[in-house]
Amino acid sequence: MSQSICEAELLYSSLAADPDLGELVEMFVDEMPDRIATMSEQMDTSEWDKLRRTAHQIKGAAGSYGFDQITPCAMRLEYALRDDEPEKRIHEALDELIDVCRRTRAGAPV
Repeated sequence: MSQSICEAELLYSSLAADPDLGELVEMFVDEMPDRIATMSEQMDTSEWDKLRRTAHQIKGAAGSYGFDQITPCAMRLEYALRDDEPEKRIHEALDELIDVCRRTRAGAPV
Protein backbone atom coordinates (compact mmCIF):
# COMPACT_ATOMS: atom_id res chain seq x y z
CA MET A 1 0.00 0.00 0.00
CA SER A 2 1.49 3.35 -0.98
CA GLN A 3 1.69 6.25 1.43
CA SER A 4 0.54 9.75 0.61
CA ILE A 5 3.08 12.54 0.75
CA CYS A 6 1.59 13.48 4.13
CA GLU A 7 2.16 10.03 5.66
CA ALA A 8 5.96 9.96 5.62
CA GLU A 9 8.15 9.68 8.71
CA LEU A 10 10.20 12.56 10.14
CA LEU A 11 10.53 15.58 7.87
CA TYR A 12 13.76 17.48 7.43
CA SER A 13 14.14 20.71 5.50
CA SER A 14 15.86 20.57 2.16
CA LEU A 15 17.51 23.85 3.23
CA ALA A 16 18.77 22.73 6.65
CA ALA A 17 22.39 22.45 5.49
CA ASP A 18 22.38 25.94 3.99
CA PRO A 19 24.57 28.08 6.27
CA ASP A 20 22.45 31.17 5.58
CA LEU A 21 19.09 29.51 6.18
CA GLY A 22 19.77 26.88 8.84
CA GLU A 23 18.85 29.20 11.72
CA LEU A 24 15.64 30.29 10.00
CA VAL A 25 14.67 26.66 9.43
CA GLU A 26 15.33 25.94 13.10
CA MET A 27 13.16 28.89 14.12
CA PHE A 28 10.36 27.71 11.81
CA VAL A 29 10.48 24.24 13.40
CA ASP A 30 10.65 25.69 16.93
CA GLU A 31 7.49 27.72 16.26
CA MET A 32 5.55 24.72 14.92
CA PRO A 33 3.96 23.74 18.28
CA ASP A 34 2.49 27.25 18.54
CA ARG A 35 1.12 27.02 14.99
CA ILE A 36 -0.45 23.66 15.81
CA ALA A 37 -2.02 25.05 18.99
CA THR A 38 -3.37 28.04 17.07
CA MET A 39 -4.98 25.83 14.42
CA SER A 40 -6.49 23.54 17.06
CA GLU A 41 -7.94 26.51 18.92
CA GLN A 42 -9.33 27.99 15.70
CA MET A 43 -10.97 24.65 14.93
CA ASP A 44 -12.40 24.30 18.44
CA THR A 45 -13.92 27.80 18.26
CA SER A 46 -15.12 27.42 14.65
CA GLU A 47 -13.04 30.38 13.48
CA TRP A 48 -13.07 29.12 9.92
CA ASP A 49 -11.71 32.22 8.21
CA LYS A 50 -8.82 32.47 10.66
CA LEU A 51 -8.07 28.77 10.25
CA ARG A 52 -8.10 29.16 6.46
CA ARG A 53 -5.64 32.06 6.72
CA THR A 54 -3.39 30.09 9.07
CA ALA A 55 -3.37 27.13 6.66
CA HIS A 56 -2.59 29.52 3.80
CA GLN A 57 0.34 31.03 5.74
CA ILE A 58 1.73 27.60 6.61
CA LYS A 59 1.34 26.52 2.98
CA GLY A 60 3.55 29.38 1.82
CA ALA A 61 6.04 29.36 4.67
CA ALA A 62 6.64 25.61 4.58
CA GLY A 63 7.90 25.71 1.02
CA SER A 64 10.05 28.74 1.75
CA TYR A 65 11.77 26.84 4.56
CA GLY A 66 12.32 23.67 2.54
CA PHE A 67 9.38 21.63 3.86
CA ASP A 68 7.66 21.03 0.54
CA GLN A 69 5.86 17.99 1.98
CA ILE A 70 3.71 20.26 4.18
CA THR A 71 2.39 22.37 1.31
CA PRO A 72 -0.16 19.89 -0.13
CA CYS A 73 -1.53 19.13 3.35
CA ALA A 74 -1.97 22.82 4.16
CA MET A 75 -3.52 23.36 0.75
CA ARG A 76 -6.08 20.60 1.36
CA LEU A 77 -7.16 22.29 4.62
CA GLU A 78 -7.24 25.73 3.04
CA TYR A 79 -9.37 24.50 0.13
CA ALA A 80 -11.69 22.49 2.38
CA LEU A 81 -12.41 25.68 4.30
CA ARG A 82 -12.64 27.86 1.20
CA ASP A 83 -15.07 25.45 -0.43
CA ASP A 84 -17.24 25.08 2.71
CA GLU A 85 -16.73 21.33 2.84
CA PRO A 86 -18.43 19.40 5.66
CA GLU A 87 -16.90 19.88 9.09
CA LYS A 88 -15.83 16.23 9.13
CA ARG A 89 -13.65 16.81 6.04
CA ILE A 90 -12.20 19.96 7.61
CA HIS A 91 -11.32 17.97 10.74
CA GLU A 92 -9.66 15.28 8.61
CA ALA A 93 -7.62 17.84 6.68
CA LEU A 94 -6.58 19.57 9.91
CA ASP A 95 -5.58 16.27 11.52
CA GLU A 96 -3.49 15.44 8.46
CA LEU A 97 -1.77 18.85 8.53
CA ILE A 98 -1.10 18.67 12.26
CA ASP A 99 0.37 15.19 11.85
CA VAL A 100 2.81 16.30 9.17
CA CYS A 101 3.70 19.49 11.09
CA ARG A 102 4.53 17.49 14.21
CA ARG A 103 7.12 15.53 12.24
CA THR A 104 9.18 18.54 11.15
CA ARG A 105 12.75 18.59 12.40
CA ALA A 106 15.58 21.07 12.19
CA GLY A 107 18.97 19.86 11.04
CA ALA A 108 19.60 16.86 8.86
CA PRO A 109 18.65 13.22 9.43
CA VAL A 110 21.20 11.17 11.33
